[in-house]
Amino acid sequence: MIRDYSDFLPLRARNAGRHSDFNPLQALGWQPFFAQQISVEDLSVTPPVRIVEVHRNGLHALGDGIDTILPPRADVTVGDWLMLDPLRPRSSRVLERTSLIKRRAPGTDRQEQLIAANIDTAFIVTSCNQDFKVARLERYAALTFEAGITPVIVVTKTDLLTDSQSYIDTARTVSDMIDVVALDARGDAPRTKLTSWCRPGKTVAFLGSSGVGKSTLANALLQSQSIETQSIREDDAKGRHTTTRRELHAMPNGCLILDTPGMRELQLTDAADGIDDLFADIQELAVRCRFRDCQHESEPGCAVLKAIDEGALDGGRLSSWRKLMAEDAFNSASLAERRSRDKAFGKMVRGVKKLKDVRK
Repeated sequence: MIRDYSDFLPLRARNAGRHSDFNPLQALGWQPFFAQQISVEDLSVTPPVRIVEVHRNGLHALGDGIDTILPPRADVTVGDWLMLDPLRPRSSRVLERTSLIKRRAPGTDRQEQLIAANIDTAFIVTSCNQDFKVARLERYAALTFEAGITPVIVVTKTDLLTDSQSYIDTARTVSDMIDVVALDARGDAPRTKLTSWCRPGKTVAFLGSSGVGKSTLANALLQSQSIETQSIREDDAKGRHTTTRRELHAMPNGCLILDTPGMRELQLTDAADGIDDLFADIQELAVRCRFRDCQHESEPGCAVLKAIDEGALDGGRLSSWRKLMAEDAFNSASLAERRSRDKAFGKMVRGVKKLKDVRK
């Protein structure tokens, strides 16, 4: 049987906004960006699948008529598109991503951990309690800017306070380029206030600490209770890890939602561009500094320090910028050193193997 793949390569414009007309790949978030990387011949031999769930022992992949578990791979994460090789599934080709969220993995070995791929919008969720920290919001924002994802700060649990405006105003200081939405995660507020980002064929993700309401928000958009939720601890407002794995869920309108476990540690790496985007106000001032390599510490003619003295820039933002840039530089250098050592070790192994082959 000869199959017609014209629907997949590329998407048909007339179907772009109607979930009921989506073919199986479109329903999984297939876009022209991915179609342009393959040929009809590729499709007939290695059909595309999307990773919808990551387990310790495997990757759950879905495609057109395909529902399978693939071997785990460090270079693949939830949201990735692969060209499935049925004979050698571990060798399935990973398609170029539209976006990638990654962090320095917890621990001391300085490895990278891939969090999610091909996300369009990231809802950075915080709550009106002890969880609310500007520094954490800045880290998540820098992470999403670096990944090429649209960030939206969502302030939850507004129903617990008579006046939550101070939290909302503070969240807006993170960046002029980030929308801030305040809501009660229960009821209709998530569907009415977040719907403009949750369009058919798009993929959105909820990021934030445990207990801030990520799963509750996801359930509200899914119009179900498919994701388990728990209340926070009363003594310190800390959340419990309810979501234990990263998994894509489909909204009724065709938008895909990624619910993620809360991250206790979020260390930036290779995120200098994202930090620059987050602190665009500092970058705009920096171009006016007298010296091109100005560190904004005590140099004469520093436009950034002048703006702080005149009250045009909050000195706290400069402190936050310095801290994140220093962290990113340290982690990125450490990862670069590890990659260099791994490359040298691999070269040595290949050399030894080649020598053994010659001796044979």
